[in-house]
Amino acid sequence: MTSSLATSLEGSGYRHELYPYAGNDEFVAGTLGFIQEALDGDEAVIVAVPEEKASLLRAEIRENDTVRYVDTSRVARHPGRLIAAWQEWIKEQVSEGRPVRGIGESPWGHVRSAAETAELRYHEWLLNRAFAQGPAWWLLCPYDVARDKTALTEMARCHPRIRRDGRTVLSEDYDPQAPYAFTSLTDPCDPYDEFLYTSGDLAALREKIAACAVQHDLPGRRLRELHLAATEVATNSIRHGGGQGVLRTWREEGRLVCEFRDAGYLEHPLAGRMMPTARQVGGRGLWLVHQLCDLVEIRSTPDEGTTIRLHTELPG
Repeated sequence: MTSSLATSLEGSGYRHELYPYAGNDEFVAGTLGFIQEALDGDEAVIVAVPEEKASLLRAEIRENDTVRYVDTSRVARHPGRLIAAWQEWIKEQVSEGRPVRGIGESPWGHVRSAAETAELRYHEWLLNRAFAQGPAWWLLCPYDVARDKTALTEMARCHPRIRRDGRTVLSEDYDPQAPYAFTSLTDPCDPYDEFLYTSGDLAALREKIAACAVQHDLPGRRLRELHLAATEVATNSIRHGGGQGVLRTWREEGRLVCEFRDAGYLEHPLAGRMMPTARQVGGRGLWLVHQLCDLVEIRSTPDEGTTIRLHTELPG
């Protein structure tokens, strides 16, 4: 491990570890050891894992004032919501004055698309930015290598540390800059519809989306949510992206995808992923978009502008 990485980690109160395991027995052994270490040190523990994994741990350590279980499949439909959830959980525990540990395994172990895989990896890397200046706490991320061994190296590049056999070592693959984490979007699926919009075209834009939604039997409530999210993104394009943008719509792997492209640059990669404060001016639109959609992909560079994709699951 390079000395520069070790130095950069020394000043951070946030400790982010990857725990590779194979099967339920290794999951239970590694996470129970982590929980017991916390209890021995009088630390609070938040176990945010899918319910089937939580049931394995509850059989050994039941929920109490020190150990809290959270079903991640109920909290977040996609990775873009998890950072804000961790903010709230940590805030509750820190306010009680105790050190905090967390165990976080996403409910997207069997991801269905390249988009979901990329967003989960990007979420893990963004965690390092989100909590770099926050309260000190320790997050262990179990990852089942039996599901996808080839992705383990990519996940290791998102985690500064790796836990093996109860010991923690620095990850030789971790890159604080991580340009790889910002993967390019895949090409739109053919056929797709395209619509150039500018000021005064929001009603027409919503009509275009509605026509596509009707074609794919999207229910009325979900269409209203998509309309609201699309309006937020398109309005940002007009205000901050050169006064215009391009909408593309298509169906992909059981989802309706609405893509917005403009010439603007979104400088902050955590935009929309962290809960807005009561005094915050602006920045609430992308937060709302993440709450309304089933997956949100955002790519923005000074040279290529901004692309935002909104995914909405279709019936059946």
